[in-house]
Amino acid sequence: MSSVSSCPVGQPTSEIAANPPWQMWGAAWIVSAVFILSNSATPLYVRWQAAIGFSSATLTGIFAAYILGLLLTLLVAGQLSDRFGRRPVLLPGLMAAIAASLLFAQANSIIALIVARFLSGMAVGVVVSAGMAAVVDLGGPERKRQASLIASVSMVLGAGLGPLLAGAIASSIAEPVVPIFLSELVILLTAVLVLLLLPLKHRNSRTDQSWRLHLPSLPRGNRRHLLFGVAVFGPGITSTSFVLALGPSLLSRLLGVTSPLIAGGMACVMFLAATGIQFAARPLSIRAIFLTGATATVFAMAGVALAVQSSNAAALVGAAVFAGCGQGLGQLGGLTLIGLHVPGNHRAEANAVLNIGGYIPAGLMPVAIGLVIDKAGLSIGATLFAAALATTAVLGGLAVARSLERE
Repeated sequence: MSSVSSCPVGQPTSEIAANPPWQMWGAAWIVSAVFILSNSATPLYVRWQAAIGFSSATLTGIFAAYILGLLLTLLVAGQLSDRFGRRPVLLPGLMAAIAASLLFAQANSIIALIVARFLSGMAVGVVVSAGMAAVVDLGGPERKRQASLIASVSMVLGAGLGPLLAGAIASSIAEPVVPIFLSELVILLTAVLVLLLLPLKHRNSRTDQSWRLHLPSLPRGNRRHLLFGVAVFGPGITSTSFVLALGPSLLSRLLGVTSPLIAGGMACVMFLAATGIQFAARPLSIRAIFLTGATATVFAMAGVALAVQSSNAAALVGAAVFAGCGQGLGQLGGLTLIGLHVPGNHRAEANAVLNIGGYIPAGLMPVAIGLVIDKAGLSIGATLFAAALATTAVLGGLAVARSLERE
């Protein structure tokens, strides 16, 4: 409705009237800028591993610091954003991203890498809850499905551009670390400027004095929508996390490929696939999106198993492409259900719950496999991971397909 007086309490102003499209795209740029940072370090891990000296288990532990920062932030960021507004939450998130860039630029120890990854995880936790909610808010009620697509694409596109940018710089100059993260610093500063220009409204913090922080949750009627998203998005993002955490090591140890451009390019191809598949899936029903996403994750794990058993580079790249498709479709389906069904004053918290459900296995499984690889070898560890995740994807996809078919 267009009448302010008829709008429910807590409903964002942007849901009442149409907003110019640039505002929606501006919010999407903030999400992309932080995700460019999130994966910019991917092509550099082999370099840091050689310079500092640490094992595959330590490498996955560094990646887990990112997941820990993200999960801890997701516990509160969505609630705070729905309560006080998007800007008061997004600005500290961008400051954490800037601090992470400065730390990465000077990193010469495992501790520095862990802290930088933790801060970048915090920044990502902010943008996947408050940032993506801002995209849908600014899209307005007439663009909910389009805005959900743009929010999802902004994440995976940024995640793909980060390693490509880093890999290109690392291949062209001898000492690439400082230039890579100075470039990222400039990108983040543009995101801060955009944030200050967007008409994001503050919420009234003096109403409903009984409100307090709590474990993220949703109204009972919306919980099944989150469960559907997590069942497919979780295995999908776990597969891309595996490629990001151990992909460069697999290239190096299996194939003797140490080029940062190739490692970054593989990660970029993975997320470009996640971007493209979401546009291709626009005509599909949400049920079909989820089924296709689960199938793509199964193919990705088959590719991982084939790559480690046969030292086949093409199989590894194929696995990365399917992993990106699995994450992209699971994410698109989950965000679309949130955008269509969850009220605006619970939207950021819903995004947080979706990502908590996805990132918990995405953090734990690659760390566990890193430990197995150090003990039992690369082939056994990666094959066990592929089998376990493919089974999870099949079960999740079938459960969601049956539930949505009944509805």
